[in-house]
Amino acid sequence: MFLRHFIVFSFIALLAGCAGFGARESVQGQGNQAQWREHKQQLSGLDGWQIDGKIGIRAPKDSGSGTLFWLQRQDYYDIRLSGPLGRGAARLTGRPGQVSLEVANQGRYEAPTPEALLEEQLGWKLPVSHLTWWVRGLPAPDSKSRLTLDADSRLSNLDQDDWQIEYLSYAQQNGYWLPERIKLHGSNLDVTLVIKQWQPRKLGQ
Repeated sequence: MFLRHFIVFSFIALLAGCAGFGARESVQGQGNQAQWREHKQQLSGLDGWQIDGKIGIRAPKDSGSGTLFWLQRQDYYDIRLSGPLGRGAARLTGRPGQVSLEVANQGRYEAPTPEALLEEQLGWKLPVSHLTWWVRGLPAPDSKSRLTLDADSRLSNLDQDDWQIEYLSYAQQNGYWLPERIKLHGSNLDVTLVIKQWQPRKLGQ
């Protein structure tokens, strides 16, 4: 069912705490590592944004595309997804300790963590908190990663926790260079994210 996989994507796109970069990174590619460290430090302080875009999903049994709205305000998130031709919509809201999912014509579900809600409702285990980092063009800080830099010292490829992420293009918004086209490859799910509008904000000073 398309909506089922659409909701899966929403769960990937959850809040991760703004922890330090403690995990080991293996860095290769064309870029300058000092410039990469500076770029990473700048983006790690970005804790608020609004994203409007589109996603495409390919899974073993079905595929489809739809729209994405994602509001992030430090530890609060509001993620809204709608399927093609009005087939369905989902809204995920929450903060640490309280997560709520509303699915059109199906109901409302709650859990203390996004991981618990994902496993309870869909029976899938995914790196729930990583996309908050990945969408900014950063590796998640709590596990090992292998990075390939482009000529501008930004991520072109990232391998982390059995996921492969390709960064196909970037755009500059309010002084930040942010991804605008990303492909994510997992063992049973491929996601293409096209961000039409970034509104980044640094809230926590």
